[in-house]
Amino acid sequence: MVKEIAHSLREYKRVSVATPVLVTFEVLLECLIPYVIALLVNEIQDGCGLDVILTYGAILVAMAAASLVFGVSSGITCASASSGLAKNLRKDMFYKIQSYSFQNIDKFNVSSLITRMTTDVTNVQTAYMLLIRLVVRSPLMLIFSFIMAFVMGGSLAWVFVAVVPILGIGLAVIVIKTVPLFHRAFRKYDKLNNSIQENVKAAREVKSYVREDYEQNKFGAASHDLRKDFQKAERILAFNQPIMQFCLYVVMCAVLSFGSYLVIDSMGLNLNVGELSSILTYGFMMLNSLMMLSMAFTMIAMAGESGKRIVEVLTEESTLKNPAEPVFDIADGSIDFEDVSFKYSENAERQALSGINLHIASGETIGIIGGTGSSKSTLVQLISRLYDVSEGCVKVGGVDVRQYDMDALRNGVAMVLQKNVLFSGTIAENLRWGNKDATDDEIREAAHLACADEFIERFPDKYDTYIEQGGANVSGGQKQRLCIARALLKKPKILILDDSTSAVDTHTDAKIRKAMREYIPETTKLIIAQRTASVEDADRIIVMDGGSINDIGTHEELLKRNAIYREVYTSQNKEGHDLED
Repeated sequence: MVKEIAHSLREYKRVSVATPVLVTFEVLLECLIPYVIALLVNEIQDGCGLDVILTYGAILVAMAAASLVFGVSSGITCASASSGLAKNLRKDMFYKIQSYSFQNIDKFNVSSLITRMTTDVTNVQTAYMLLIRLVVRSPLMLIFSFIMAFVMGGSLAWVFVAVVPILGIGLAVIVIKTVPLFHRAFRKYDKLNNSIQENVKAAREVKSYVREDYEQNKFGAASHDLRKDFQKAERILAFNQPIMQFCLYVVMCAVLSFGSYLVIDSMGLNLNVGELSSILTYGFMMLNSLMMLSMAFTMIAMAGESGKRIVEVLTEESTLKNPAEPVFDIADGSIDFEDVSFKYSENAERQALSGINLHIASGETIGIIGGTGSSKSTLVQLISRLYDVSEGCVKVGGVDVRQYDMDALRNGVAMVLQKNVLFSGTIAENLRWGNKDATDDEIREAAHLACADEFIERFPDKYDTYIEQGGANVSGGQKQRLCIARALLKKPKILILDDSTSAVDTHTDAKIRKAMREYIPETTKLIIAQRTASVEDADRIIVMDGGSINDIGTHEELLKRNAIYREVYTSQNKEGHDLED
């Protein structure tokens, strides 16, 4: 885990190394200051002059200033290193997620990925900041202070040694008890965020069915469950401070008692006032270091769970990979399914598609119709290799899609979904997702062909109209037409419309199909539809049923011989006058 996360340091390695070095000098100076003060106290006790006091004072000021410079510098480098690591981790995770197949994304919950890129990365950032500064500073302070305490107080310093095991055992127990709680809590974080995401996304449905109270109660229960785990962890962590304070005061009492006795009994020969004061100072330094160290270890223990979750994302390998020698050129828009079967996971009990054999010539217009769950969308998703077949092969332009460079393949296949997404930005910026180099004239032409110019021209800012995230400020039909225009700008070899005109009226639907026939006659067009009117003029229509091809034919042929198609057509055209022919 540490090795994998360390790969994200990159340009921040130097500041990461500089921080412990600067902290070392800072600690060394801090530990020498009590020693110099002890010497000054002894000089004053011996009746030194003002010149000696001023000399020691100047030395102390210089040491304090130098320690301050090293401390501030280490803080700056530490902040740069930790924030830089967080930036690179988010970047690496985001880039990795972009390479995922749908199967990989299905493995992770979307809300979980968001939590990992935000909360988990923040935890790792905080832990790394503590690691390169506080976790370096505290042990060094402990060691240096202990050495100086022995130098100044001799055997009296053994009092500090006696308390270290007590603190170590207490720290170990706290960490062991809290780590499982944090592990459980982060899993519940994912569920909580998933609930939030689902509720916000379905806000219209929640309000339409007046389910606000139900959703509030559901969220409150999840939040309460998460609170219980964190509360239990905090209760355990609360023992940290009292244990430290108890050990601190016990040690101070012991040092003051035995130290005062030695000073008085030996008349300052074995231990003088300056040395006693420095031992007390070193004692505070040691115990404070242990306290800081315990707090750091607790945070690091919590971040350890976050680190594991981050590494899960970084080490996940996409189920779809480019071949060693990919094909970049797509000859034409022909499509072949050869004995294709597919299931979404290896453990799935049933095939989503089975025994698919199909040849589609380049430039053909193919309609696909079938009931809900007949795997219409699954069929077309194999063409652009959003999933890989379980058996058989899918060919585009006569080449197995697994032999293509994935970017080249997907640039040659444009897909418009029923619930396609628009991004925040202007209409023109959204359309240029299809072709980033498209001219204004090309954008207007594509919008005209998709019948989107009808409403775009009515907006005050026309193509500069700002689209809210997800296209929240346009209707469903307008969104679909913009997505069709975006796909047309790609000028693809294959265009797939997956129920993408369901929100437009039949007249507009017909105009869009006519425009596509005239604008991209050589492009293979696959139209998935619920309405038979949307596929009546197709060269052929595929009827899907239960993950298999039930029949293939023209509109007239299917009306005569296929019961499924005839039932759909009849239900949508109650008069059924064509049946009489």
